[in-house]
Amino acid sequence: MRLLHTSDWHLGRAFHRVNMLGAQAGFIGHLVATVRERGVDAVVVSGDVYDRAVPPLAAVELFDDALHRLADLGVPTVMISGNHDSARRLGVGAGLIGRAGIHLRTEPSACGTPVVLRDDSGDVAFYGLPYLEPALVKDEFGVEKPGHEAVLAAAMDRVRADLATRPRGTRSVVLAHAFVTGGQASDSERDITIGGVAAVPAGVFDGVDYAALGHLHGCQTITERVRYSGSPLPYSFSEADHRKSMWLVDLDAEGAVTAERVDCPVPRALARIRGTLEELLADPGLTRHEEAWIEATLTDAVRPADPMARLAERFPHTLSLAFAPERAPEDPDVSYAQRLAGRSDQEIAEDFVAHVRGAGPDAHEQGVLRDAFDAVRADETVREVAR
Repeated sequence: MRLLHTSDWHLGRAFHRVNMLGAQAGFIGHLVATVRERGVDAVVVSGDVYDRAVPPLAAVELFDDALHRLADLGVPTVMISGNHDSARRLGVGAGLIGRAGIHLRTEPSACGTPVVLRDDSGDVAFYGLPYLEPALVKDEFGVEKPGHEAVLAAAMDRVRADLATRPRGTRSVVLAHAFVTGGQASDSERDITIGGVAAVPAGVFDGVDYAALGHLHGCQTITERVRYSGSPLPYSFSEADHRKSMWLVDLDAEGAVTAERVDCPVPRALARIRGTLEELLADPGLTRHEEAWIEATLTDAVRPADPMARLAERFPHTLSLAFAPERAPEDPDVSYAQRLAGRSDQEIAEDFVAHVRGAGPDAHEQGVLRDAFDAVRADETVREVAR
């Protein structure tokens, strides 16, 4: 069976105020053409279909168009909700839509109930594990202390229990939206850390033939059977070096996996450039970036006049401008933002405690801080889901 694995469409999202809806529509067209031209038997979409719980109407219309075009091909599609989606909204009409071959899996309680497709070699069971917010699903899975690994492991126990009841030789595919150990993150993914831990081990997916992952925006292979497709479009400059693609996965009669990357259309290249303003305006090596979307970091000791306007004369698609004067770390003029760059909320809070008290928090106090951050993030998730 040939699968096309994609995820993280983030329909409705902009890129530094640039409307991406046209590029997203171009991707949907590319997806449909790939399904038709490459003999795809099933499409899997591993979450974050939309960029937010209440997407703009234009994004909903594009999703509706995608569903109709996939249904018209007669190729089954299985998709799950991600941490950006409203699972309840995305799942509206799932039963009716399923009759057209579009199978939406948004209910955590249905993790162990697969979509079963068949080819000449027998059955393939597709299990949809939507994003499992630990604070919201711990009771469903009987988990005492909420955490990503605990709830995902409990969901996978249901998958393996159901698979054990299937005819011998049944192959299996799991769709999941999670941060798996070994994956490389980028700046455009929403933080899902709970208890100081965001990642779960790849071994949680043992026992299935292929795990089609979503959440991380870079296409990557965790193991031969556990892969991220990544987002089809860039959503931050940290993805400047990404090769945006989908996985074309062949699952043979014995469940062996072979995979090929299928490149996605590139609306415009991304480039991160750094130097003084005069260096950036004069450097001949930057000619290749003149039509790219640009993130420029100026290192001038004194902020120059009208830097954005002057950059735009050479790089008309400059979208982001930052200032990082080259100073020693101990220089008092080093900006607050620079001092905090790359540090988690927990680390910043612990540093603040150390600053005002003269000593950092002990293990108990670290736990109190961690629980507080987890509670705030969980409350934000509940509020968004309830909107």
